[in-house]
Amino acid sequence: MSSSNPDFNIVKNLRTIEWIKAELAAGMGTLFKALIKNNEELIQDSLAGLIVSCYFLGKRLGISFTKLDEIIRQKLQSPPMQEHELEQWYGDVSNLENYLKDRNRY
Repeated sequence: MSSSNPDFNIVKNLRTIEWIKAELAAGMGTLFKALIKNNEELIQDSLAGLIVSCYFLGKRLGISFTKLDEIIRQKLQSPPMQEHELEQWYGDVSNLENYLKDRNRY
């Protein structure tokens, strides 16, 4: 089967999606272990890896990086997120909204 065969591309995409899902599961395991060890560098690396994998999974599912960013911004502005405990206790939702707005200015 050559890579120009549409069936091959579908299979390749499905395998890639499954691989990314496995990466996400492994990344969660790595994060949990890093939390147990209280290893800040590994925690940061694990979180970054999970975020990157989510973007890659979205792309494989037909969601552009820009669209995913837009959906994240919309989600943050939704009433449930505005009433979320993390917003009420720490202002995390607002802080993330502001971060994303500032990031997009550059």
